[in-house]
Amino acid sequence: MDQQTRAALKQDKFVSTTTHGLEWARENRQSVIVNGGILLAVVLIAILSVVVYNSRSEAASVAFGAAMQAYQTPLAQPGQAVPPGVDTYPSIAERAKAANALFLAVADKYGMTPDGRNSLYFAGLTYVEAGQNQQAEDTLKKVSGSWDSNLAALGKFALAQFYRNTGRDPLAIDLYNQLSAKPASTVPYGMAQLQLADLYQSEGKPDDARKIYASLKDKDPKGVAGLTAAGKLDPSAAPAAPPQ
Repeated sequence: MDQQTRAALKQDKFVSTTTHGLEWARENRQSVIVNGGILLAVVLIAILSVVVYNSRSEAASVAFGAAMQAYQTPLAQPGQAVPPGVDTYPSIAERAKAANALFLAVADKYGMTPDGRNSLYFAGLTYVEAGQNQQAEDTLKKVSGSWDSNLAALGKFALAQFYRNTGRDPLAIDLYNQLSAKPASTVPYGMAQLQLADLYQSEGKPDDARKIYASLKDKDPKGVAGLTAAGKLDPSAAPAAPPQ
């Protein structure tokens, strides 16, 4: 077959394919228009969703910052001299109540954003400081069940401390064991184990505490947890505090 014949066949094939394609497009014009419209709508919805989410995330960040500012407001006793323009609270409980309302507002309005989820955690902490124990427990339990493993770990850690402070050590032990079994970057294995050992020590179970300290010392001899554990086993070997 010569080159001219091959070129003619290729041209015929191209024309045939194009013709069939145009015929298919004419026959399925309505379907093509509908499917194209659906695809365009999906793209537009996706773009709009991203724009709305970014806008809400920015608003959540601003609101969370205001709540944190209230949470970090200094305390001042009645009659204490305070620089002009500086806000203060008379007690930790009063400050916690004020910050709690702000954190809850952020969590309620922007719960799907990172700052909204973090606000719920801080709402739990401020409930604790305000002495509202039932609300604190309920909120920290909700945080502990978060799909965000790092945030859930913080919730469990705070909840364990809350249980210790309210005389429910078995519940705290269970949470420390959960955190040890599935450590997170926010609550590493060593941190959970040190708290568990401290709890055993406070319960008058020094042998259980020493087992944990010895294990941490062996597993992480140069890490913070390992060095802390070594200091607990032998206080004289604990690293000196840095100069002030």
